[in-house]
Amino acid sequence: MPWSKVLVETVAPDYDQHEGQDVRKLSYGEALKEAVEQAMAVDPRVYVMGQGVDDAGGSFGSTLDLHKKFGPKRSFDTPLSENALTGVAIGSAMAGMRPIYVHNRPDFFFMAMDQVANHAAKWNYMFAGKTNVPLVMRATTGRGWGSAAQHSQTVHGVFMNIPGLRIVMPATAYDAKGLLLSSIADGNPVLFLEHRWLYKTKGHVPEAMYRVPFGKARVHRHGDDVTIVAVSQMVVEALRAADELKKEGISAEIVDPRTLNPLDEATILESLKKTGRLVICDTGHRTGGFTAEIGALAAEKGLSYLKKPIRRVASPDVPTPAGFTLEAAFFRDSKHIIAAVKEIL
Repeated sequence: MPWSKVLVETVAPDYDQHEGQDVRKLSYGEALKEAVEQAMAVDPRVYVMGQGVDDAGGSFGSTLDLHKKFGPKRSFDTPLSENALTGVAIGSAMAGMRPIYVHNRPDFFFMAMDQVANHAAKWNYMFAGKTNVPLVMRATTGRGWGSAAQHSQTVHGVFMNIPGLRIVMPATAYDAKGLLLSSIADGNPVLFLEHRWLYKTKGHVPEAMYRVPFGKARVHRHGDDVTIVAVSQMVVEALRAADELKKEGISAEIVDPRTLNPLDEATILESLKKTGRLVICDTGHRTGGFTAEIGALAAEKGLSYLKKPIRRVASPDVPTPAGFTLEAAFFRDSKHIIAAVKEIL
């Protein structure tokens, strides 16, 4: 069945309406698996490839036993040759398939940079729209087990500079399923980035297939004193910070873009217009990344709204260290967000 038929009438409603109710809940990892499993069930063109997708762990559970249900031709392990295998995935996508390539870590995108940046991102443009690359490339950001500088990177800031790529970073189980289904259906190359610390978080996830649209931010919490724009795991930290700030009478609005490309500029600017203060939070590095782009947006289109200079909460511009104590010093969390908010209040 064509994806336009599968999903056109199943755009998910605002899930704030479910808060406080006894609803079906899944973990972030379970939501990802359900999305892939349902997509494979309705569309024989969808298949999963990648290192370890058919092993006992099944990519942290998100591809567990899919090879048993759909067979080894639709869920299979791949060699350590990311550039070549990404080329295979691109070719099959251009030929009509809808591959999901699990790269394990975002770091491995660099091994396939030529295929991602020079091929997947550009073929639709260079062929004047006569071909497209419906390829989803998933990766899980590592943190917490000493994976260090080559296995713990957050690379979305690099890929924001490459036109032609969708960049998706869900922060909740609900968004993980809805955005993954939208990614499979989209028809463009998508970098789908998941944070390992989100995998066990739980939330309301409908059983039916649904999609969360690209380019539409979610306001997790409404507030009047400061806008906090956060992505991925930093949404969780921002909500923790907002809880603490509320105890001191500070009302924070939490905006989660959910997709970095396309980016919902309107929701961010609308929130900034209301609060006049902006803190931008990212799991990636400070220089040239997501926080810099949102800061530029505020300067170009929202400067008159700002009552105080913006503040950015992002990882230092050094390689990711190994070891618990060094990681604790390197990664940002709610206490850094609270400090940033207080600076501009």
